[in-house]
Amino acid sequence: DRMSADPKRIFIVDDEATLTRLLKAALENAGSYHVEYSNHATQALAAARAFQPDVVLLDVIMPDGSGTELAAQFKADEHLKAAPIIFLTAAAPKHAATAREGVWAGYPCLAKPVSLEELLACLERCFAAGSQ
Repeated sequence: DRMSADPKRIFIVDDEATLTRLLKAALENAGSYHVEYSNHATQALAAARAFQPDVVLLDVIMPDGSGTELAAQFKADEHLKAAPIIFLTAAAPKHAATAREGVWAGYPCLAKPVSLEELLACLERCFAAGSQ
């Protein structure tokens, strides 16, 4: 099928530029992933629409917007609603309990700093679920 031949397209939204660059390099080195990112919540929707990701990694708390609001915008968008969302969070105390259970606002959630192994495992679960 098309999915196995083409690299999976991963879109990252996080205000930490260093983190997004590191994740892009790590994911592209680790497997057949094509990664783009936006460091600004306000520009993320347009950038994602242009990129057409297979999955979105989304920071929960950003200076220019909330991850939960952005997730709602992605899910309301005709071109993006099919892409699974995985939240990344530095787990501020009030989110820590839900983040630890691996779910935030109904989506899978990984605590930062995220390990590459953990992230890859989560992505594989996402793609496995989507291909059924």
